[in-house]
Amino acid sequence: MTLPHLLAEGLDDPVQALGRPRRTVRQAAGGTPVAAVSYSRPARCPTVLPMVRKHVIVSGRVQGVFFRDTCRQNAVAQGVTGWVRNLPGGDVEAVFEGPEDRVTRMVDWAHQGPPASAVTEVEVRDEEPERLSGFEVLPTPRA
Repeated sequence: MTLPHLLAEGLDDPVQALGRPRRTVRQAAGGTPVAAVSYSRPARCPTVLPMVRKHVIVSGRVQGVFFRDTCRQNAVAQGVTGWVRNLPGGDVEAVFEGPEDRVTRMVDWAHQGPPASAVTEVEVRDEEPERLSGFEVLPTPRA
């Protein structure tokens, strides 16, 4: 990759982009020494997005309308982890963890719910992420 290509990608530091230069001397045909410069590009670390966690309580006609399963399907499609469950009083409770934009999409979805639902209120609380894995439909807690 050439320097102009790196600059076009927003990488303005050649050392950061290519790694430290390594000078070597090789022998060309006929035994003549030739100086060469090679770059060993450092291994790129995967981008780690900051995680957020939202705890939501959804009120309205939200039970018996496939809210939990639709929530699970959407969360898996978004790459969001967490859980969802019915509450004894008729509400639905959910926790969404993941990158902020994806969690925000899930919270926005919770304000709408599946087609047969009628959401009247959504309470949202920020919490510290617990690094959950997967997305589960949990049983209703005992009253």
